[in-house]
This record gives sequence, structure tokens and C-alpha cells, in this order.
Amino acid sequence: MDYTNKSDKEILAWLEKNLSQGRFLHSLGCAKRSVELAKKFGQDEKKAYVAGLLHDCAKSFDVEEMRKIINDKKLDVASCEFVNPKTLHAPLSAYVAKTAFGVEDEEILSAIRWHTLGRVNMSKFEKIIFLADKIEPHTRKTEYAQLIMGILEEENGIDKALLVCYGETIKSLKARGLEICQVTIDVYNSLQSL
Repeated sequence: MDYTNKSDKEILAWLEKNLSQGRFLHSLGCAKRSVELAKKFGQDEKKAYVAGLLHDCAKSFDVEEMRKIINDKKLDVASCEFVNPKTLHAPLSAYVAKTAFGVEDEEILSAIRWHTLGRVNMSKFEKIIFLADKIEPHTRKTEYAQLIMGILEEENGIDKALLVCYGETIKSLKARGLEICQVTIDVYNSLQSL
């Protein structure tokens, strides 16, 4: 089944033109890792590839342009996402995936939408795309990726890996003196009962 109205070649050409070289490599790596994790956890590999490839498609948009599109199109964005503009690309990327690439599959769109902040009660597919973004092989630290891949082998490994990722995110935000979105805290707390 096709999940976009564009060929892989067209998508790759668009991404290469519209993303920085590093972000393009990251997107390729995320697509690769998404497929690996989808296979491991019994999810649709083609859907995972599309979600991984397009998850950051709006990342290089100017922040003011992102805000304008989000407001004009009345996209559902939490107020804390406006505090840290680095997170605005996630809801906007879901919008671009739908409008520019014809993605209609709600699971793909939701995984793209939530790949940065996540949310409480994510689906297994959403968790896979979230984790793939953090541990893709091209631009992420190898030691961290290996740690997470090892945790994924454990019983309830997806949620344990998420807990580690959220813990590291919170530590990093605190160390840099940045505001921690309530969504991040809620997800972290929801994973504590493992």
C-alpha cells in the first residue's frame, strides 16, 4: 500500500532540497531505524519508513513561518510548544506530510506529530518513531543508541527505553536552564510505574 502521493525519489529530492545536509542524513537514519524497530515489534515497515523519513520535513522552516502556518491553519499545538520553538516542527511536519505528500494515514501523521514531545498513552507505532528519532545511526551518539537498543531487548523494553530517553531529556533541559514542557513531565511520570 502506498502511504503518500509521491514516489520515494520525489520525497528524497524534496527533503534534500528543503533540509540541511545534517537534517537530511538524520531523516534517512530515522527512516532506517524506524523500519528496524517496526520489524522488531511487529509494526508496518512501510508506514514506519514514511513516518521516519517525513518526521522532520518542516524542521528547516523559519520559526515565524511555523507560527504563522500553525495559527492560520489552527493546528492543535500545546502552549508549551510555543515556549520552545524547537518543538514546533513536529505538528507542522505532520501538516506538511498531509498537504505536500498526501499522507492520509492517521497513525503516520500522529507519530510525526508526537515524535518530539511524545504524549501519555502513545501507541506502539508512535513510540517506535519517537525512539527511532533519538537513536538513528547517522547523527546520534553511538553509545546512547547502543544503550537504548540494549534496553529494547528487555521485557517491556519499549517503555523502559522511553523512560530513559525522557530522563535524559529532562536532565538536558535542566542543565541548559530551559523550560520543561508539562507534557514531558506527564509522560515521564506515566512511565514511572514500570
